[in-house]
Amino acid sequence: MTDSNQAGGMLDRLAKFAAGLVAIAHTRLALLSTDIEEEREHLLSLIRWSLISLFFMMLGLLLVAVLLIVLLWENYRLTAIAGLAGFFLAAGAITWYAAKRKAKAKPRLFWSSLMELEKDRQHLDRS
Repeated sequence: MTDSNQAGGMLDRLAKFAAGLVAIAHTRLALLSTDIEEEREHLLSLIRWSLISLFFMMLGLLLVAVLLIVLLWENYRLTAIAGLAGFFLAAGAITWYAAKRKAKAKPRLFWSSLMELEKDRQHLDRS
């Protein structure tokens, strides 16, 4: 009877161990899914900022070209065109800076998943 009790105990331990592994895998997959979603949102935001920046820079360049054409024309229109060109170029530069800063601020891909796996590894090493 002791052999059957030991066998039953071993099977229970193995079942608990397997359940623990499945729970760990489930948690890690959920974290991985979250990391992928965060990365997708980050990339979409980066693309948005880049397109806004590109729009303002192109509009500023267009106004600079118009400014150069009008420069030879009359004196009073220059102030308005120069002001608009400066505004759009500044807006483009600011959004470009924001996009660069946002791109550099993103942590490594799957960082939280890697940290949780490291915790799991340390916990298993102690056991």
